[in-house]
Amino acid sequence: MVKVFITTITFNSHKATLECLESIEKLEKENFELFVMVIDNASKEVFETSREYKNFKLKVLRSEENLGFSGGQNLGIRNALKEGADFIIVLNNDTILNRKLIKSLIASFKADVGIVSPKIYFAKGYEFHKDRYKETEKGKVFWYAGGIIDWSNVIAKHRGVDEVDKGQYSKVSEIEFATGCCMALRKEIFQNVGFFDDKYFLYLEDCDLSKRVKMKKLKVIYQPNAVLWHKNAASAGGSGSALQDYYITRNRLLFGFKYASVRAKLALIKESIKLMFSGRQWQKKGVSDFYLGRFGKGSFKP
Repeated sequence: MVKVFITTITFNSHKATLECLESIEKLEKENFELFVMVIDNASKEVFETSREYKNFKLKVLRSEENLGFSGGQNLGIRNALKEGADFIIVLNNDTILNRKLIKSLIASFKADVGIVSPKIYFAKGYEFHKDRYKETEKGKVFWYAGGIIDWSNVIAKHRGVDEVDKGQYSKVSEIEFATGCCMALRKEIFQNVGFFDDKYFLYLEDCDLSKRVKMKKLKVIYQPNAVLWHKNAASAGGSGSALQDYYITRNRLLFGFKYASVRAKLALIKESIKLMFSGRQWQKKGVSDFYLGRFGKGSFKP
């Protein structure tokens, strides 16, 4: 029987993780076994649960250091492959899954498909602009309906973000990147393309992996029949936080210098020089660490 593994990270967010596991317990299964790897990424308190799950087998992996998103997921993925995974679902722990999610994701795979990402809504009450929507619209506001990359400016964007679902993104479509919030991959991807690049630590590692998959002439697909709700984690501190300033600034340079055009690279250099003089503290540090080759966790200290 096909083995499907879900890998998810918990970092001082055990309540959200337990709620996510409850939604996984309710998933519909069809011709596959389901396993869940929870990676405790050096949380202050060790993640544990006495709950017995009937729908899946649970394994908790504890890292004594914070490996970031890329390193934490790689730890889970490697363990899943050792245990015979056929498909791996990379998943954020602050999500609630539609019962048909995995069935819809797995059914999307064809010979030329490398990664599949679902339709993702904001969970009710977690929208960026809470006062914009009617009560009946909440739970149907897009967080992600496919990934777009503005290559001129090296900016990754979510298609449809903040829009109410009125059927405008209801077709299966090829996209530029799958989100690390939820992506399904065949085991062969990790054998032929590799894992998440640990240099990123946090942010844009999903764009990097998607790009490498597409360079192998495989498609990255948006599947609207697969649905989940994202609580839009506040753990990152929100837009303009020190954490985002550091990792997004540094990692845009890393990603752009790997894949963007010469013109875009020159624009990034000009932008980075400007940030060194007029940027915020952690933007300046992100720029300097890029040029000094300090990757992974880097110099960031919360």
